Amino acid sequence: MEVVNFFQTGGPFMYPILIILALGIAISIERFLYLSRTQSRTRKIWMQLVPLLKDNNYPQAMQVTESITTPLALMLNYGFARIGATRRRDDIEAAMEEGMMEVMPELEQRTHYLATFANIATLLGLLGTIIGLIQAFTAVAGADPAEKADLLSASISVAMNTTAFGLVAAIPMILMHSYLVTKTARLVDNLEMAAVKCLNLMSKDD
Repeated sequence: MEVVNFFQTGGPFMYPILIILALGIAISIERFLYLSRTQSRTRKIWMQLVPLLKDNNYPQAMQVTESITTPLALMLNYGFARIGATRRRDDIEAAMEEGMMEVMPELEQRTHYLATFANIATLLGLLGTIIGLIQAFTAVAGADPAEKADLLSASISVAMNTTAFGLVAAIPMILMHSYLVTKTARLVDNLEMAAVKCLNLMSKDD
């Protein structure tokens, strides 16, 4: 099979690139599923909270957010916890900002690894090619002059496989990293918008 032959002739650096690619795929799938699930649950929770906030039913709203472990619920819990002590908008807003600071690492975790893995895969591919070229020139140094051109051509072709595979691994990870960063930013914007709307509903009668 052509793909198997391509991999086998690429040399030992193909294996660490393959491992990095597998890790990148695993992180991409996990982050995509987490962010998609969180976005869906955020919309669902907000639809439950709006009528409660309009009725100033904060105890029931707190029961909803305390029973669910999502970034939105955690952030709003900080704000709801301040209602008993103060109704000042600035105090509640500061509490929600504190909650946002706590959930941000969870939203962004592991995504940055994709950019790092893409760079490592590219560098490993280049390193494998350089080492392969060094070995190729060393091997043909003592070969028959009539065979040098053919041997060198074949060796260079094999050595270039690692660079090609490194790029094959890196390009999807870069694209996925960009997509996940955008998706995370959109989710953060939604959380911040929900916080502002929540504050507006809570202070409408002040």
